[in-house]
Amino acid sequence: MPTEEIAYSADGAEMRGLLATPDGGGCGPAVLVAHEAPGLMDICQERTRRLADLGFIAFALDAYGHGRLLTVDEARPQLIAWVNDPTGLHARTAAALEVLTATPGVDPTRVAAIGHCFGAYAVLELARTGAELAAVVGFHPGLPVARPDGARRIKGKVLMCVGAQDPLLPAEQRAAFEAEMIAAGVDWRLNLYGQAQHSFTNPGPTRREYRDSLTTRRPTGAVGAPCSISSPRPSGFREVTGRAGP
Repeated sequence: MPTEEIAYSADGAEMRGLLATPDGGGCGPAVLVAHEAPGLMDICQERTRRLADLGFIAFALDAYGHGRLLTVDEARPQLIAWVNDPTGLHARTAAALEVLTATPGVDPTRVAAIGHCFGAYAVLELARTGAELAAVVGFHPGLPVARPDGARRIKGKVLMCVGAQDPLLPAEQRAAFEAEMIAAGVDWRLNLYGQAQHSFTNPGPTRREYRDSLTTRRPTGAVGAPCSISSPRPSGFREVTGRAGP
């Protein structure tokens, strides 16, 4: 599928994202992809290409500028600063969303955002600004709730896929997230995977039998077919949902 590095500006920085479009051109649903803490790594680029294979126009954002890759220790001060004050993060994710929705063929009413780890937090924060997103999906996310009132601005559906043994996401933080979603009246779901730790969708010993479903399914979802916003249900799976219907 065609891919292209896209330069754009946000929050006073020059960004370099990756646009992937289906073979033969895209028309319709689109997905914004937010990377993990180190930056726009190969695994995030591969997820973006896989989305294009499934028929989506997909754009992977650059949160740090110039396509920089950081170690977790290098990224930590910036991530903590954004949790304390997400204004800059909001500007950077919003600019990336503008790039995606301005792409020819994108239906702006059928746009979702996904992220893994820090990326999950980033797209959830974007939704909390009132961005026009039909759905937001996070895998092994961070779920700090610093400003519960922001959830009332979420317009689309929310799905968070969480490892029950993730040391970075204690049960207390999950409970606070659930309370936030309920109080705001969000259409939300949290999938909890028994024995799964952090980064359980990534290659390596923490992956076990779990994997994100971008390579396995093509169900209809909030952004319309084709859509792969769903997840496998291995042993130990538990679903918590705030949806009004089945």
